[in-house]
Amino acid sequence: MKFLLGTKLEMTQVFGEDGKVTPVTLIDAGEVVVTQVKTKEKDGYEAVQVGYGKKKKLTKPLKGHMKDLGNFRWLREYRAETGEAKSGDKFDVSVFSEGDKVILSGTSKGKGFQGVVKRHGFHGMPKSHGTKKSHRAPGSIGSQFPQHVLKGKRMAGRMGQDRVTRRNVVIVKIDKENNLIAVKGMVPGARGSLVEIRG
Repeated sequence: MKFLLGTKLEMTQVFGEDGKVTPVTLIDAGEVVVTQVKTKEKDGYEAVQVGYGKKKKLTKPLKGHMKDLGNFRWLREYRAETGEAKSGDKFDVSVFSEGDKVILSGTSKGKGFQGVVKRHGFHGMPKSHGTKKSHRAPGSIGSQFPQHVLKGKRMAGRMGQDRVTRRNVVIVKIDKENNLIAVKGMVPGARGSLVEIRG
């Protein structure tokens, strides 16, 4: 399994040989270091833990866990056959190639407490015919029985800050010198947020 961590930079566009414009998002997929290899004998399952990004200070438990591999801002674990992988191994954008289809995961922008019109796309009340001061109200939320609001009812609440995954995203360009990947379309999250790239 191929995987990589990166940070979202910005959106731009790429011109193809036929002159067509493709909207792309640039991801700074820097060097990723293997921080731990989990095996069936020791941990009960096979996985690889990787670190990415830089942090000024680490807690003492994390410092002991890193063993001078670096001060990583993010740690992620992936279920995979460990094979010959060992702690300290490094890999970059060269694990992928142009035209590959990948799975992208990130955390969407937090939008705070929002009403039903923005959060769920409700139409709101009629703009005329006597509606007063409740144009964006949710309206009736159910019948009298069973005397409580059913779970999952679409209402106002916190919006965003969720894990969002996009599948079958095409890699348009790879800049190996600067460790940049340009993927087709948008990537969830704000600029500078973590993006997980899986093959």
